[in-house]
Amino acid sequence: MRAVADRLERGAQDGVPIDPARLAAPLPRTYEWVDGSAFLNHVILVRKARGAEPPKTLETDPLIYQGGSGDMLGPCDPIELRDPAWGLDFESEVCVVLGDTPVGTKASKAGNYVRLLMLANDCTLRNLIPDELAKSFGFFQSKPATAFSPFAITPDELRGEWRDGRAYIRVRSTYNGTIVGDCEAGPEMHFSFFDLIQHIAKTRRFAAGTILGSGTVSNADRARGISCLAERRMIEIIEGGKPVTPFMAVGDRIRIEAVDSIGTSLFGAIDQQVVAP
Repeated sequence: MRAVADRLERGAQDGVPIDPARLAAPLPRTYEWVDGSAFLNHVILVRKARGAEPPKTLETDPLIYQGGSGDMLGPCDPIELRDPAWGLDFESEVCVVLGDTPVGTKASKAGNYVRLLMLANDCTLRNLIPDELAKSFGFFQSKPATAFSPFAITPDELRGEWRDGRAYIRVRSTYNGTIVGDCEAGPEMHFSFFDLIQHIAKTRRFAAGTILGSGTVSNADRARGISCLAERRMIEIIEGGKPVTPFMAVGDRIRIEAVDSIGTSLFGAIDQQVVAP
């Protein structure tokens, strides 16, 4: 694969155009899909939205949940909405794919185990969350299948924009044809991917192919927009006393893409439409 990549880079081999709609997720199934919440602005806003206080360890201990790993959606697969009352939301994220990662891995060594980067749409059913968390046993029904970008890339492709376990790129979310978010993924990622790896590897090892998510990319500057509807709804509550923006409905479309400092699309786009079952 490296030899083919080198020939393509030198122009010694022709590339063939491909329709992303034909592609499955880069890993259509995996041993584990683990998602963090590394952007504190997001944690604070969505906790406020459901009337919950941020944890006391907000700045020192990452939030992590483990999602389904047997059914990963391709970049253009539809999102089935089985009940509008469940409150469907998109979440635009960056994620990494790990190699075999030993138990006890420290952040200082975690870069040795990052193999690939890609994007995720970690859909959430917001209205199912409160009852699930009231059981003190985490997300389950509130997390349907996650979609991933058409392409995953090696960290060296980001050159200087991959630093200290963070991707200094912009994640752009386009909802029903309107850009609603153009968020910086690097500067406000409180816990780096290296920090997240150290956290999850405290008591167990991880097999090659494990996917680890950053959580929703979120910036404190409201001019950068949002990467999920829950944040917009919380801002509406703060500013006007009640949410105005509805959650996703059948027919809605979300497009998620990431660009580098010169505007190059890095992973292709996740482009999904909400459909009835």
